[in-house]
Parts: sequence; C-alpha cells; structure tokens
Amino acid sequence: MTAVWPTTVPVGGERRGWAGGGRRSADDLPAIGLAELNASAALLTRVDRKYVLAEADLPALWACLPPDARVLEIDHARAFAYRSTYLDTAGLDAYRASAHARRRRWKVRTRSYATGESFLEVKTRRAASTVKERIALPTVDPLAGEGTPFVQSRLAGAGIAVDAAALHPTLVTTYERTTIHLPGSGSRVTLDSGLVWELPGGEARRHFAGRVIVETKSGSTPSTLDHALWRLGHRPARISKYAVGLALLRPDLPANRWHRLLTTLAPAG
Repeated sequence: MTAVWPTTVPVGGERRGWAGGGRRSADDLPAIGLAELNASAALLTRVDRKYVLAEADLPALWACLPPDARVLEIDHARAFAYRSTYLDTAGLDAYRASAHARRRRWKVRTRSYATGESFLEVKTRRAASTVKERIALPTVDPLAGEGTPFVQSRLAGAGIAVDAAALHPTLVTTYERTTIHLPGSGSRVTLDSGLVWELPGGEARRHFAGRVIVETKSGSTPSTLDHALWRLGHRPARISKYAVGLALLRPDLPANRWHRLLTTLAPAG
C-alpha cells in the first residue's frame, strides 16, 4: 500500500489567456503538470501553515508570489473540486484531540473526485510535522476490505489507540482548490474557496462565505510565501476544516481553541 499524492479532477472552464500587467489570478502563472509537481514537491511529510484570507486580500497574495511560481493545470483547468468525508469515533476522539491540542492528533477521511475516484487517507501529527498516507478506495464502504487494517496500522504506527472498525462518517466538506508550486523552496501552496460543511445526511449545512483558506506545505523551513504573508500582516491561523466545521454545526462541542476564529470570522449560514 504505497501512498501517493491525491489526483485532482477539473471542474469547468478553460484557462483564460494571459492578462498582462501583473499577476491578478492563477491564470497569470505558468502551468505545471501533476506528474512534475509530484516529482518536485510530493511533501507527504511536511509542515502545514494555514491562513484565513478575505477574498479581497487575494490580489496582494498573487502579487507577492516569487517569479518562479507555477500553478497546477490539468486538462486546461486550474481549479478542482474536492469532497471529503471525515470519519471519527462515537466519542469524537479525533475532534477532541484537536480541540484540546493533544500531541497525537489524527484524521481519517475519504476524498472523492468527479471522475468517481475515491481515496482513503490517514493524517497523523508527529512532532511538528504532518504525515499523510492513503490508498485507493475500492468500495463505497471505506472500512471494507483492506480499509480497516490500513487505518489501524497507520494510527498504531503514530501511537494512537483507536479501533478503526468503529469509525463512522461525522462531517462532509466540499470546496474548490487551486495548487501552486514554489520551486525555490520546494513547497506547495493551496487555496481553498467555496468551502461548505455538512453533517452526514444533510442535517445541517454552513458556508464559509467570502473567505479563502491558504495553506503552505513545506519542509521545516517556512516557504517564501509564508514570509510574504507575514510581511502583509497575516499570521498562521488555528483552523482545521474538520474541527471548525464540526464546531459550527455542533455547538454542544468544546471549541475554545477556535473561539476567536468562530466569532470574528464566522461564516455566513
């Protein structure tokens, strides 16, 4: 079971031509293909830094990208639809580990694309790094077949004692992602927009309106974009798509860790 970087699926639209006069969007960057991106910056073990930006802040972000920045392009598309279903225990152990900033934090999720491809992923926190491992999802049930032993072995390898067979869906997220490669630092940057959180079965739904989650994925050294964002006054935010989404939809859960985010950057319903 070899971990590989997620495949992406284009969602609508041909690439627009070069706008000229400076970078204003992903269309103003040269392209990189998925195979070349994976070869240059797979980063399955990495340091993640997340920032929450208003859509109005994006022009400044595009302008401060280094000259060698390139954007992932597949079949003439530069934005890709993602759908993730998170799995947790009955007691929401993964959520609570994040809410209480425990050393051994983890996530188990499926990620699906418009082509019908789906993957089962395990993310664990080890020291200051995030380790992501995944396998193709052969059936609708993510824990059928090799799913349960895969999850169990990866969690156990990170020192996490959880019964993988008891996990069940607790949250669904959908959003659109643009991925940028920064060759100078061998890092990736992702921009997630149009984020929607939903409880399984559609019991409740929230939109993260007007906001973009920018995530840098690099080695131990901050990327050039991290430094640029710091100069612009942006600082890494305590945000987990899973934990913040569940906190919004389940106000009975402990959420002090994200209190500032939930109050000052509260998504519109």
